[in-house]
Amino acid sequence: MTEIVDNLNNIFWGKILIYLLIGVGLYFTFGTKFIQFRHFRHMFSLLRESNKSNSYGISSFQALCTTLAARVGTGNLTGIAIALTAGGPGAIFWMWIIAVIGMATSFIENTLAQLYKIKDIDGNYRGGPAYYIKNGLDMPWLGVLFSIFLILSFGLIFNAVQSNSIAQAASFAFKFKPHYIGIILSVTCGIIIFGGFKFIARIAEFVVPIMAISYLTLAIWIMITHIAQLKDIFLLIIKEAFGYQKAIGGIMGYTVYQSMIQGIQRGLFSNEAGMGSSPNAAAAATPYPPHPASQGYIQMLGVFVDTIVICSATAIIIILSGALDTNQSISGIELTQKALSLVIGEWGKYFIAIAIFFFAFTSIIANYAYAESNMIFLEKNYKIKLYILRIGTLIMIIFGSITEMPFVWKLADLSMGFMTLINLIAILMLSNVAFKVTQDYNEQKEMGKLPKFKTSNYFKIKNDVWK
Repeated sequence: MTEIVDNLNNIFWGKILIYLLIGVGLYFTFGTKFIQFRHFRHMFSLLRESNKSNSYGISSFQALCTTLAARVGTGNLTGIAIALTAGGPGAIFWMWIIAVIGMATSFIENTLAQLYKIKDIDGNYRGGPAYYIKNGLDMPWLGVLFSIFLILSFGLIFNAVQSNSIAQAASFAFKFKPHYIGIILSVTCGIIIFGGFKFIARIAEFVVPIMAISYLTLAIWIMITHIAQLKDIFLLIIKEAFGYQKAIGGIMGYTVYQSMIQGIQRGLFSNEAGMGSSPNAAAAATPYPPHPASQGYIQMLGVFVDTIVICSATAIIIILSGALDTNQSISGIELTQKALSLVIGEWGKYFIAIAIFFFAFTSIIANYAYAESNMIFLEKNYKIKLYILRIGTLIMIIFGSITEMPFVWKLADLSMGFMTLINLIAILMLSNVAFKVTQDYNEQKEMGKLPKFKTSNYFKIKNDVWK
C-alpha cells in the first residue's frame, strides 16, 4: 500500500502538480497585472469593515479566521520541519515562491467561490469549487468528483494528520499516551462540529487571532534577540535553494530538485492556494464591499500571513537553533520542539505542545467545515450524510493519534493532489470570468466608488444571491 501511494505521489508531485501550480500561479499573476503586489495594502485596508455580515452568511473576518484555522496548523509547525529535514533550508525559499505566486491563485478561486455561491435549503450561503464547477462550467459530475476528494481529504485524512501532530507533541513534552490524546481531542472537536458551520466560524474568530499573535510574539522576540544571525540564515536559505552549497560535491541538481519538491508540497499543504479548500469558507461570507472580488483580496491576505509570516518564523527558529544539524534522527513536530527548547530553554517543548494543540485543533474543525459544505453539495439525504461524516471525522482523529506519521502525510499529499488538479483545471477554464470581475471591482475602486457587483453586467452569470 505504501509503495502504491509513493508511486502516485511521485507522478502527481514530480511530473504534474509542481509545474501546474507554478504555471497557473504565474498565469494569474500576469492576468491580474500582479495584483498581489499592486494591491498589497488594499488587502489590509479591507479588514476595517470585515466584521459585517447578515443572517445568511458569516462575516469576511470570520471567513478569513476559518481559512486561517485550516491553514495555520501542522503545516506551520510539523510540515516546515519535514521540509527542512528532507529538502534542507533551500526548501523555504521555494515555499516563499509558491506562496507569492499562489496569492494570485487564491484571489481567483475565492472570487469565483463568491461569484457562484448559493443559498442552501436552510437559507445559508454555500459555495466552493464544486459549486463553481457545476454552475460556472456546467459540469456537475466533476463537481461531485471534487466534493468526494475534498470530503476524503479534509473530512478524514487531513484530520488524522492534525491529531497525529498533537499526539506526538504531547507525548514528547508531557509523556502522555497518544490514544488518550486522540480520545480527548475527538470529544472536544465533536462538541464543536456538531454545532455546524456558523458555530465553527465563531470559534475560529475567537481562537485564531489569539494563537497566531501568541506564536508570532515569541518568534519575533527570538529573532530580535538573535538579530545578528538573521542575515546568515537568509543567505543560507537562498544558497541552498539553488544548490550553491552542494555544487562542489556534484549533487547540485538533486539538491535543488529536493528543495523545490519539499518547499512546494509543504507550502501548498500550509497555505492551500489553488487547492480549492479556502473557497468553501470564503463563499459563506457576506463580503464588504458587496462584490465577489473583495473576498478574493481578504483570502489572498490569508496566504501571506500563513506562509510568509508564520511558516517563515518556524523555519528561522529551527535553522537558528542548530537542531537541524545535530538531530538527524528526529523530524516533524519533535524537531520543532527540540529547536525551540535549544533557543529558549526546556519550556520551549511545552510551548510548542500547547501551540500545536490549538493550531491543529482549529484546523480540524475548519477542515470539517469544508467537508460539510461539500456534503451538502451532494444534496440527496445530506442530513444523514452529515451525521456519518461527523462520526467518521471523530474516528479519524483517534486513528491519526496512534498511527505512524510518514504514511499519514503521504496519504494527505495524495488526496491533496487529486483535488488540487481538478480545482486548477476549473479555475483556468473560468479565468476570463474571474478577470472581468476583478477588472469591474478595480475600475469602481479607482473611480472612488464603493465597489458593488451587478449580475446584469454579466449576462452569462445567473445567480439569485447577487441580485
